Amino acid sequence: MEYRRPGLRFNFRTQSKETTVATTSLNLENFESTVTGDGITFVDFWAEWCGPCRQFGPIFEQTAEENPDVTFAKIDTEAEQQLAGSLGIMSIPTLMIFRDGIQLFSQPGALPKSALDDLLRQVRELDMDEVRKELAEQAEAAATT
Repeated sequence: MEYRRPGLRFNFRTQSKETTVATTSLNLENFESTVTGDGITFVDFWAEWCGPCRQFGPIFEQTAEENPDVTFAKIDTEAEQQLAGSLGIMSIPTLMIFRDGIQLFSQPGALPKSALDDLLRQVRELDMDEVRKELAEQAEAAATT
């Protein structure tokens, strides 16, 4: 029998605690496969020296622990300068949100917990068929101009 709480599991048979990691680290090799998959992916671009990043980090981690059905990933912009540059990251922290391989959101700045929770709610409620339809219409309009 196991007791589970976000970020912690306790196995009553072995009497051991296991800390789980709520976020994933992304790099140039695994970024695309992570964000193009099914489901929701939140990506936090950060750096160790960044004060606002250190402020936002615990909020991001807490939200990740509360929502294990969503992929929460972090990219250290110091270690992944090529990736951050190719994605046009100009300031940190920057949050990107993907759902079913479609980028829905990209904005720099540390968010309060309530704003991050609201973004997640909005992304969950999106009708992705409608989003795909709108994207196809935009692409068609751009092709005819």
